[in-house]
Amino acid sequence: MFSIPGKQAVSITPAAAQQISRLMQKGGHAGLRIGVKKGGCAGMEYTMDYVDDADPNDETVEQDGARVLIAPMAQMFLFGTEIDYETSLLESGFKFRNPNVADACGCGESIKFKDVEELAAERGEG
Repeated sequence: MFSIPGKQAVSITPAAAQQISRLMQKGGHAGLRIGVKKGGCAGMEYTMDYVDDADPNDETVEQDGARVLIAPMAQMFLFGTEIDYETSLLESGFKFRNPNVADACGCGESIKFKDVEELAAERGEG
């Protein structure tokens, strides 16, 4: 697992915590797992899935009744991300403010991460 002692892997805004908690209660789920997968025009996309059982390798972040689990493969790419929930006249949804993103497509659904060596060097691991 990728972590820094005493620091949560991701932060959750109050609006996101409220929405995640609401979704967990509505469906009787144990949490919301976030990850990344190949796809989209920039190369990668975020994934979000309900979970009923936590994987022991998941990184767990809990706040105000919300539980977010980070898939092992995604931990390095999501470390330091702020998860928010925004509502506008045209749309509502989760927003990821991720310092590890090097580029994003115009639609905002697809991202490109900095390479692994660059991420490790920024965190003093290389």
